[in-house]
Amino acid sequence: MRISAKADYAVRAAIELAARPDDDHHIKGETLARAQGIPLKFLENILSDLRQAGLVRSRRGADGGYLLARPPADVTIADVIRAVEGPLAHVRGERPEEVSYAGNAEPLQQVWIAVRAALRSVLEETTLADVAAGDLPDDVTKLASDPQAWITR
Repeated sequence: MRISAKADYAVRAAIELAARPDDDHHIKGETLARAQGIPLKFLENILSDLRQAGLVRSRRGADGGYLLARPPADVTIADVIRAVEGPLAHVRGERPEEVSYAGNAEPLQQVWIAVRAALRSVLEETTLADVAAGDLPDDVTKLASDPQAWITR
């Protein structure tokens, strides 16, 4: 799976918002950009996507900035990625259930659907609150603790 800079930045910005203790205190885009080393202009476009998806709220002015629109425990990593990138898994721009193959490649559709299910099992079960607190779901911790998971192939 390729995780784009846009998805990575979106998740990092959302986690930064989730880690802020005051629900009514809007965080400036500049503050988020600086905290995570994200180019401000790129981040502003990402925050616009997250706002359009209903994941963040924004306010203009001296007291303006951004905050999560829902509690961090109610926003998954999958929600954030979908807001900026669309579906978690697609094949040539189509959903896996919409592709079909002939001959010996016919079972390949099931492989793509299984890949999507595996992504969902991690990304839909991990919330912004989990990451911000450093308390990942047990299944995620187990997968990440496997030494083979850290080896690039």
